[in-house]
Amino acid sequence: MKKLSPIFFTVLFSVSMLAEVSQVEKTALVKLYKATNGNQWKVKWDLASPVATWPGVVLQNDKVVALNLADNNLIGALPKEICNLVNLQELNLHKNHITGIIPEAIGDLKELKKLDISFNQISGSIPASICEMVKLESLELYMNMISGELPSSIGNLKQLQTLSLYNNELVGQIPSSLYEIDTLKTLLLSSNKLSGKLAHGVVNFKSLENLSLFDNNLEGQVPLEIEKLRNLKEMNISYNMFSGLVSKNLASLDTLNMTMLNDKGVAVVLEVAKDNTAIASED
Repeated sequence: MKKLSPIFFTVLFSVSMLAEVSQVEKTALVKLYKATNGNQWKVKWDLASPVATWPGVVLQNDKVVALNLADNNLIGALPKEICNLVNLQELNLHKNHITGIIPEAIGDLKELKKLDISFNQISGSIPASICEMVKLESLELYMNMISGELPSSIGNLKQLQTLSLYNNELVGQIPSSLYEIDTLKTLLLSSNKLSGKLAHGVVNFKSLENLSLFDNNLEGQVPLEIEKLRNLKEMNISYNMFSGLVSKNLASLDTLNMTMLNDKGVAVVLEVAKDNTAIASED
């Protein structure tokens, strides 16, 4: 078999560099660059060069499949054109200075598996269209200023493994559909303004490893079903308004040993029952 010459590889490399994405996708990227002050990014794009050379842009078959611009000093609001990158599987904009809202058309990104816009200054509510991104495995929007309620149809995300929304301004109850996602491994909703009860449906989180509901306004009995979550390794549900008795197992699992706030805003520790039968009778 003949050996391939270095010239062959040089030509092959040159052809791959000349490969170009569609005009729609390129326009979307340029819009993002200009809308977020690209001239001030830490690592900039040379718009005169092929898209394949732009740092953070991953292409596959001349399509943009990943965009990683984490910690790159993006300043400004996300343009609606970003939703034209319909082949994206990963969008990582973690730790920038992005303001404004999440575009309603975000649901057009049907191939997306990971969406991370955490540690920014995003406001407004979570678009219901996010629930149309059924391939989503990780949704991270923590450390923003997101308000409103969680979308009622969030349970449509049947492949979701990570839902991290802590340190926002979310209100309302935890949607009943959320308890239908049995693939969840990490559920972080702490430091919001969520209210209502933690439903017995929590038992469906059979894959859950980390649960944090710390610092909300949740009330009622702590569901004994949490003890059935055999994969649960970390839990913090303190600084809510839960009442009643808790088991020794749950009290020891919680980081702050079930420290709650009563109706007067005074910190109290929930009473630990001698056995689970006592808890069941209280529920």
